[in-house]
Amino acid sequence: MLKKFFAFFAQPQEIPVNKTPEEINKMYPELRRNIFFSCFIGYIIFHLTRKNIAVAIPYLTQDFGYTNLQVGILGSSLYLTYGIGKFVNGILADNANVRRFMPTALIMSAIANICFALSALFITPGEFTFFGLPSATILLWLLAFFWGANGWFQSMGFPPIAKSLTYWFSNSERGTKWAIWSTSHQIGVFVAVVLSGFTVKHFGFYGIFLIPAVICILVALGLFWGLRDKPTTLGLPDVEEYKGEPKRQADIDTEADMSYVEIFKKYILFNKTLWFWALAYVFVYIIRYGTEDWLIKFFVEQKGDTIDLATQKLSFLAFFGILGAVLAGIFSDAVFKGKRMPVNLIYLAGIVVALLALMLPFSNNYLDYTLVSIIGFCTAGPQLLIGGLCAVESSSKKVASASIGFTGVFGYVGAVLSSMGTGLMIDKFNWFGAVWFWIASAVVCILICVPLTIHEYKDKK
Repeated sequence: MLKKFFAFFAQPQEIPVNKTPEEINKMYPELRRNIFFSCFIGYIIFHLTRKNIAVAIPYLTQDFGYTNLQVGILGSSLYLTYGIGKFVNGILADNANVRRFMPTALIMSAIANICFALSALFITPGEFTFFGLPSATILLWLLAFFWGANGWFQSMGFPPIAKSLTYWFSNSERGTKWAIWSTSHQIGVFVAVVLSGFTVKHFGFYGIFLIPAVICILVALGLFWGLRDKPTTLGLPDVEEYKGEPKRQADIDTEADMSYVEIFKKYILFNKTLWFWALAYVFVYIIRYGTEDWLIKFFVEQKGDTIDLATQKLSFLAFFGILGAVLAGIFSDAVFKGKRMPVNLIYLAGIVVALLALMLPFSNNYLDYTLVSIIGFCTAGPQLLIGGLCAVESSSKKVASASIGFTGVFGYVGAVLSSMGTGLMIDKFNWFGAVWFWIASAVVCILICVPLTIHEYKDKK
């Protein structure tokens, strides 16, 4: 049984080029278009069963009676399994069939959301105890279990995408394609928040999880049609050969009789630059998930907004994050000639300024919309560059998914710290403690990026 399970996900065998030049020129553009579109739409839909928790958080405290720290523990269950799973699944995805790996992950994430909603439906806090444990405690840990399972399946989404973008797009175009694709995250958060706000208004708390789950299952079937594995498994040449471009030295080196383990050790475990990227990514994710998951509650409790208004404000975070991600890629290529760090430093400074302004002792909706837009814009840049493009560019194509998974582990360590740390700061020091927690994270990230900036300029020179 286990052998059949692994055989189902096994990567197809590479075969020699068996297509005519005419067939190659016809197949490559069509396949690249379908694969990019599938990766883009697929990652948007992944967010529907992940970011819906942001709209559910106020209900978990108001209707279910959980403290902010307890809600933080619940949220951390996803980040913990996601971080570990992103690394493990990154290694697996390097040797797995993208066409089966990604759709299966989306279906399993949908099932985890359904189980999460059914648990809250059948167990009511305060009504009974089980072996001396209050029902509220039982429900909390059951929700944490299914949300943690959801995190593992969610972690299977990005590694096959990283593999696809690396193998189907060459070095000269990968930065732009990666930047455009990265907007799927911000669009996903935007759609998830808007959809969750609509469903909770018309279908209640349980609709936040059930309706996105149904959408995910349907889209997963479409992904199986659109995705393919590496070009060389289809009898096509490498993308560099197709585009007439030279290969990177790291890719040439890893093709010279190096095993996957040897490549992994050289370009992942003993890659000092990658370790610095990963450390900086911890603090990027503290900011990212602190603002994404908690700003709705911040506006409700600190600014006196309704859930609807707070949800609308949070949607600007994702909407302007789209612009921030695209411009980060363009600026780093066109303005800074392939240097990523100047863009990161500028964006991180913008986060600090916006978060400081968020603590002004008065409420103004227009100002809130503006500050949320700046935070979303400036967070998207480091998220795209530090843990994504920079990680891939400092590694080898053979371990593209693993390099993303490696920085992802550190990112989701930051997410766990963000979820629990923000909840603890609110309980101990009110909302200003939480915002200062995010500001301090941005400052520390800037300090880590300074030596990386020096290294990058020396490397480019």
